[in-house]
Amino acid sequence: MANRFWCGECGFKTPWVDPSEGRRRQVEHYARRHPGTTPAGQIETRRRGPGTRHGWLLLTAGALILLTVVAAWRH
Repeated sequence: MANRFWCGECGFKTPWVDPSEGRRRQVEHYARRHPGTTPAGQIETRRRGPGTRHGWLLLTAGALILLTVVAAWRH
């Protein structure tokens, strides 16, 4: 599981990292960009593991390849 931390003051967000790394990056961002402000914002959680492929993308690519093969075969 990975998390992405969003800044409550601006559009900054961390990459998908483990919770302790995300919190550290958020605190560093606040110290640099919003000194004196308590870190706030949202935490987004991704349940699938890193490197997991998008099933719908593979299905769409397969369908497009199949359509291309069928169209070429009909000519």
